Amino acid sequence: MIDSENRQAWAERSIITKFRKSIWAPFLEAVRVYKLISEGDRIAVCVSGGKDSMLLAKLVQELERHGSRNFTAEYICMDPGYNAENLERIKYNAGLLGIPLSIFRSDVFEAAEMVNADSPCYMCARMRRGCLYARAKELGCNKIALGHHRSDVIETTLMGMFYGGQVQGMMPRIKSSNFEGMELIRPMYCILEEDIEHWRDYNGLHFIACACSFTQRLADSGQARSVRAEMKELIKQLKKRNPDVEKSLFKSIHNVQLDTLPGWRSQGEAHSFLERFED
Repeated sequence: MIDSENRQAWAERSIITKFRKSIWAPFLEAVRVYKLISEGDRIAVCVSGGKDSMLLAKLVQELERHGSRNFTAEYICMDPGYNAENLERIKYNAGLLGIPLSIFRSDVFEAAEMVNADSPCYMCARMRRGCLYARAKELGCNKIALGHHRSDVIETTLMGMFYGGQVQGMMPRIKSSNFEGMELIRPMYCILEEDIEHWRDYNGLHFIACACSFTQRLADSGQARSVRAEMKELIKQLKKRNPDVEKSLFKSIHNVQLDTLPGWRSQGEAHSFLERFED
């Protein structure tokens, strides 16, 4: 049993010891390969209260304390309308893990449901990101860091193919089109979700999941299974036959063979293989 007074130190130490290969090394790889953090950056680490963003905060903390890059971080949490229980859980975990979390209020949950009560998730995500950018800019930050991980990248690619009719990935860094000089980075881009879960369980931690009223209504009605959940199940089944399937899927979006595709889009414009074929 871990002594509660030593929980923070235990969780931090586990990142660079027990989970060095599965979490710390892939985190450093993403930062290096995709050039996510530069000298002088001021990064707003966005904490939602779930396992992914809480681990992201600890990883950035460790890099800020012991890494070679000279940057600073702000740890922010938007309260989009959490109930009291979930908000207290976020505060408790931040204190337990030593994350200096700054919480600010918004009405995103309510506003997203007013716009589209039947399917508010897309609008909710857009509005949340806009609020985070705005808050980060107020704090003098030039980047926001989100907790999307390698499994998110893979699942998003499959969702686009199966349900969107397109091959679309999730970028490790993006320049904001609405907030000049701001970027979004994803430092956990190379970390698998199952390894995040192992870190959580090893340290005996309990985090919130998506805490909006829409998700709760689906859960209460027994309809909580999402398209993303279907992708997780599909990958799970594929791994029984090919344990390296996630590695192959992730590699595939870094190794797209455009010469074999009949069509593609770039910067909003559609292109056809005929453009080159006829030349």
